[in-house]
Amino acid sequence: MHRCLLTRSRFWAAVALASAFLLNMACAAQAATTAASSADAPSAVRARSLGIPFDGTPGKFNAITDVAGVEVGHATIIRGDGALVRGQGPVRTGVTAILPRGKRYDPVFAGYYALNGNGEMTGAAWVEESGYLETPIAITNTHSVGTVRDAVIAWQVERKLFEEEDASLPVIAETYDGYLNDLSGFHVKKEHVYTALDGARSGLVAEGNVGGGTGMVCHQFKGGIGTASRVLSGQDGGYTVGVLVQANHGRRETLTIAGVPVGRELTDNMPLINSVLPGKDSSIIVIVATDAPLMPHQLKRLARRVPLGLARVGTMALNGSGEIFLAFSTANAQTYGKKDARIVTMSNDSLNPVFEAVVQATEEAVVNSMVAGRTMTGINGNTVYELPHQRLQDVLRKYKRLVVQ
Repeated sequence: MHRCLLTRSRFWAAVALASAFLLNMACAAQAATTAASSADAPSAVRARSLGIPFDGTPGKFNAITDVAGVEVGHATIIRGDGALVRGQGPVRTGVTAILPRGKRYDPVFAGYYALNGNGEMTGAAWVEESGYLETPIAITNTHSVGTVRDAVIAWQVERKLFEEEDASLPVIAETYDGYLNDLSGFHVKKEHVYTALDGARSGLVAEGNVGGGTGMVCHQFKGGIGTASRVLSGQDGGYTVGVLVQANHGRRETLTIAGVPVGRELTDNMPLINSVLPGKDSSIIVIVATDAPLMPHQLKRLARRVPLGLARVGTMALNGSGEIFLAFSTANAQTYGKKDARIVTMSNDSLNPVFEAVVQATEEAVVNSMVAGRTMTGINGNTVYELPHQRLQDVLRKYKRLVVQ
């Protein structure tokens, strides 16, 4: 009898202990989910809110999603600290998805341009040949391109977004995050790509340390995802141009913001790199969206204006850098594949305001990526510091370029 009571008491003690353990695990999981959600939330501080002056009129969200129908989603993977153990971490990476017409199959006219080709954008050859973008766009790290490509195809097949017997050549682009991330650990998986695609939405877009931009460095400050938009005047058609960048490029000494040599003024807080040979010039991927009715050759001309916006921030297109761009138009919907389709387009003589909008939005998107970036420590204690907002404002004030709010 005594032994039976003791056994029962031990049993209920074990139940209580197990319940407490499960509760703690649930709380930890909830906390992890909350942290991930917060990481992918839009930043409250953007370049304009700091008083940085930019030309042009932004859209409602000042984002690529101001172009009606365009959706953006992220999957962010941040896990582990300390020394690099390949395959385990630390992990500082992710994937960002852009859906030109949301979650439906309706190809858009597109144009591609590479200023310096030390990088990858799969599917670009067919965009160049056909003039169409038929798939979502995804941006990730250099060694995850293949995984992301396969996952995008599988996602399309499962959601019946094209005929299963047909072939898909998705556009997947990359930049190098090996200063902070276990790059060769291949941590981006199919489920992460699905998260980014299924979670893609219109509206505000998270920037900085999110999605494919999680481990990226811009002008030797923390960078990543940035976006901006411009709305043309009614006289120029009232069209919208949106830009999204994955910024992982540039040197500190050439960083220029609003015409001010910020990189020469903010010379401290350089990246702390304990491992990985410094000197990689890295890359930037830029996606341009517009609702202006443009043909593929005109969209290529838009993509070729992106470098002018990058130059305003001090980009040099160095030998080891990949500056790769794609522009698409959401106009002329439901015309793909038709034998007889009425296509609306603009004359070349009307394109100057659109060109200007691309330059302006590209410049602001890059700066937004740095303003949103937050100090991050990754593999082997490698640390990249955020752009200090107050000190940036002090520099702009010194050069009489700060806009008083």
